[in-house]
Amino acid sequence: MNSSFADQQYYDPSDCYSEASQPGSKYTCNISSQTSCKTFLVYRANQHFQTISNISDLFDVKSDAVLQLNSLTSPFEVLKPGREVLVPITCSCSGQFFQANFSYTVSESAASFSEIACGVFEGLLKLLTLTEENPSGGNKNITAGSNLQVPLRCACPDNFTTSKKIEYLVTYPIIEGDGTDPLSKKFEISPEDLCEVNHLDPWSTVYPQTTILVPLRDIPPAINFKVPADSPPPTPGFLPTIPVEKATKNTKLRNIYIAVSVVGFSLLLVALVSCGLFITLKKWKVDKYQCFTPRGSPMSSTPRSSPRFHKTGTGSSTNSCLSPDELAGAKFSLFNYSIEEIKTATKDFSEESKMSSEVYEGLMDNDKVMIKRLRFEDTRQVIDVHSKINHINIVKLQGVCYGENDFSWSYLVFDFPGNSLRDCLSDPSDHHPLSWDQRAQIAFDIATGLHYLHRYTFPSNAHMRVSTRNIFVTASCRAKLGSIGATLVVGSSSSTGTTYKSRSVRGWVAPEFHPHSSASEKVDIFAFGVVLLELISGREDSDGKLFKESITVLGGGASEGGCFEQLKSFMDPNLKEDYSLAEALCLAVLAKACVEDDPLHRPSMDDIIKVIARMV
Repeated sequence: MNSSFADQQYYDPSDCYSEASQPGSKYTCNISSQTSCKTFLVYRANQHFQTISNISDLFDVKSDAVLQLNSLTSPFEVLKPGREVLVPITCSCSGQFFQANFSYTVSESAASFSEIACGVFEGLLKLLTLTEENPSGGNKNITAGSNLQVPLRCACPDNFTTSKKIEYLVTYPIIEGDGTDPLSKKFEISPEDLCEVNHLDPWSTVYPQTTILVPLRDIPPAINFKVPADSPPPTPGFLPTIPVEKATKNTKLRNIYIAVSVVGFSLLLVALVSCGLFITLKKWKVDKYQCFTPRGSPMSSTPRSSPRFHKTGTGSSTNSCLSPDELAGAKFSLFNYSIEEIKTATKDFSEESKMSSEVYEGLMDNDKVMIKRLRFEDTRQVIDVHSKINHINIVKLQGVCYGENDFSWSYLVFDFPGNSLRDCLSDPSDHHPLSWDQRAQIAFDIATGLHYLHRYTFPSNAHMRVSTRNIFVTASCRAKLGSIGATLVVGSSSSTGTTYKSRSVRGWVAPEFHPHSSASEKVDIFAFGVVLLELISGREDSDGKLFKESITVLGGGASEGGCFEQLKSFMDPNLKEDYSLAEALCLAVLAKACVEDDPLHRPSMDDIIKVIARMV
């Protein structure tokens, strides 16, 4: 490495939520550095800051300057979510660190330090930095209208970068898909310069929710700031459905069609050059709705299902939406079931088919499915969310039925995951009691599913209804999250979308939760702690009283001997002492941390996964 790296800024690989201070958490300045400079940062349009006017107000700059930098004409044009905006800032040396100083008045949509640092300001500063700068309110949620000091990460060129004619160091927040090579091409700089300035080796990895400094020789008017091609799209409108042929169709022939579509989809882009294939494609029957093109997260554990088309004969379809611009829309398509098929599958909604008040078990083409009834107006949100997610630990949406003539109710058809975790814990006589290893694996699966929602959906989603009744256990004792339709974008308020009144939340919930509160990952983490306590004890505690009495001792509030004895009495008797006492104590301590009253004291899903991964 170049010896002049000693003068350069370090890259901090820990994410925005990390409470660890590392080199690069703030960028250092020294006597030989400039005391202040004009520079830039990159901000991405989102649901709360959709226009140049909104973004300019957030960073207290004139909208005309931002418009000119980004080749835009109207400050009120609604930008696509994820569209990158170059913002001019003044960076100053304060003490031993550079920072761009801003103030922020807390709104109802962002009422915690983590939501402000990692949501509103998109990781341009770490949560730790924000709490240190505002110590009077650093360990609790803050009220709307409070004014905070926000020191964003920035840096000025030093002697070394100046000698290389670097005029600007742009603060760039990393998202999924970014890397040194893609960034070098985007900014038309060499990878060597990018690595040198950030004290990186050429083979280093950069991570989402961190920042990197981009060295530029001039103001960057030529950069094409737009929604990255590899990033997930904004939330869609209603998705297309594919009419399902009646059950009289030969099952073997249907499987052949599915297999053909799987192979055909992977070859579509190449095959588009052939007119003959286009004619063939028009023989497939598709829904009259326009195709939508959601992309799965690069962190998905399983590939998206290929589209399942059905032949309609030799005539060509007049409403085919498989145009070259929309072919990728086949990535996520739903079956459109009739109400007759739903009634047949559930034996006309019989009591024996009921899994809960609005959920039924049924058979579709000899496959078990789970059918959920919900109000027609709520259907869109559920489909929108499922269009963006694809994970082995999340129940998969198969199709939809838009109900009968009045359209007051819809029915969503999901893959049948198995019994609820609550049933598995409550009825060991009907089901083999879950072993300790199986419970540890289930805890890890739940954490992995939540981590996916929190970190790898765009925008980030919070589940907000995590409980043992909304978690299902497969025949191989793996866990899947259900009720995903209730998820909300992190930082958004339920008052702007589907409220929690229509989807009541049962059990012991986070103290900051209320029906119109902002969606927060920390609410999920609290609920995950409750699930851990249920996995350990086998019990369900509706108001938390039983668990609260045990938590002090479980978390180490007694002598070592008393702690272990108390833990043994808390354990599910169905385990019959066939468990690791050390692992049980570890999960109990983790559960105690998750159910802390103060959201800022709860661990992140990253931390939780690291703990449980050692047990599976």
